[in-house]
Amino acid sequence: MTEETPGFEEKPDVPSDTTPDGAEPKDATPSPEEEASPAGDSAQTAGLTAQLDQVRMALSERTADLQRLQAEYQNYRRRVERDRVTVKEIAVAGLLSELLPVLDDVGRAREHGELVGGFKSVAESLETVVAKLGLQQFGKEGEPFDPTIHEALMHSYAPDVTEDTCVAILQPGYRIGDRTIRPARVAVAEPQPGATPAAKEEKTDDEESGGTEEV
Repeated sequence: MTEETPGFEEKPDVPSDTTPDGAEPKDATPSPEEEASPAGDSAQTAGLTAQLDQVRMALSERTADLQRLQAEYQNYRRRVERDRVTVKEIAVAGLLSELLPVLDDVGRAREHGELVGGFKSVAESLETVVAKLGLQQFGKEGEPFDPTIHEALMHSYAPDVTEDTCVAILQPGYRIGDRTIRPARVAVAEPQPGATPAAKEEKTDDEESGGTEEV
């Protein structure tokens, strides 16, 4: 009688290449899911590409909006700076306009030799201050009359002028930069009616002289 070891049962040897009883043979044909995998990858790639295109478009739009806002801000800063300068010029011009009568008195006192002593020091200090603020005096005898910067208070005729000319400065003009605060008030001399300009007469004499020489 043969003794059996408890817990161990003898099993028949089964070749490794055989299929156990009741088990279905393994099919080597790929499943439908495996066949559809490449197509699924392509669809997923197309979807990611579309999303990337949308993101790029949105980024381009946001960049354009940012550039537009930046340009508007720069224009706003320039406009504010320009307005600030304009307001400052208007304020300074208003202040200096109130001081013009004082400057006229200083000028008349200087012409009459009355600008002496402490009054002279105060007057020179005042002129220095207004010059630092940009105030410029203009108007000289002999310059052509310009209605945009001159105000004619007197008119006369003179045979020695070829155009309207300022022959006397009754009150000097003042400006700040290109802004005229007060035009120069002047006496204007006009050419004598019927008189031939001296330059034209000289030219005519030269032409006649030249013609005589040629003959």
